Amino acid sequence: MSSVQPGCLWVVATPIGHRDDLSARAIVTLREVAVIAAEDTRHSRPLLVHHNIDTPLIALHDHNERDAVDAIVRRMEAGDSVALISDAGTPLISDPGFRLVRAARAAGIRCIPVPGACAAIAALSVAGLPSDRFVFEGFLPPKAAARRSRLQELGGDARTLIFYESSHRVAESLADMRDIFGATREAVLARELTKMFETVLGEPLAELAARVAADPDQQRGECVILVAGRGEEADAKLVEGRRIFAILREELPPAKAAKMAAAITGAPRKELYRSE
Repeated sequence: MSSVQPGCLWVVATPIGHRDDLSARAIVTLREVAVIAAEDTRHSRPLLVHHNIDTPLIALHDHNERDAVDAIVRRMEAGDSVALISDAGTPLISDPGFRLVRAARAAGIRCIPVPGACAAIAALSVAGLPSDRFVFEGFLPPKAAARRSRLQELGGDARTLIFYESSHRVAESLADMRDIFGATREAVLARELTKMFETVLGEPLAELAARVAADPDQQRGECVILVAGRGEEADAKLVEGRRIFAILREELPPAKAAKMAAAITGAPRKELYRSE
């Protein structure tokens, strides 16, 4: 007798690298549902073959999700059970699936999580950074100006910051973080987690940015960047920066005074300028 309830949406986490990280419950679920909605059927099929899962696959990705959702919801309303998977990790975490889950819930369809791997949480668990409070920012904007603007907005956050980044932008993003968060802010690059070339590097941002820029091997694969939140040291820099800014402001325009005060103290220039 099947353990999968009919007419439900099963949101199933898949491995982020090592194929044997697929849970026993996930394997049973994927075998017993009527159909699996996968981000990329070509990518998912080897994982399913490895675990002897021959359930039919349909594609559900960023480019077709809006159109495909209605048909999938109708299948569930007719009694079919559907599993949602992404290429790696937990669906909806920087992956497609939000529209399907939202539409299913709106239709009164039960959505059941089958938890498992998530790159952000896996990275946090081995980073050695404070984990009691953290914020997941996903992917930063690809354009340099927008990326720096977002980092400046996060500069004062006291929580550990978690980012996903593509391999061809990881060096640039680390350099921007160094410039905006400060050279001494603690950071970690977790790369290729659970895979053959897994590395977890933890250093102050200046050293980490330089190391990655100098080593092409650290600019490959799936990357998670974690940055410590602003602590007491950063608060002290801001207090001193504001003091210096106030003195310079007597003789200089605000923008130039903020730039010089930031260079002298290491305080974030944008926050100094805001204090005007």
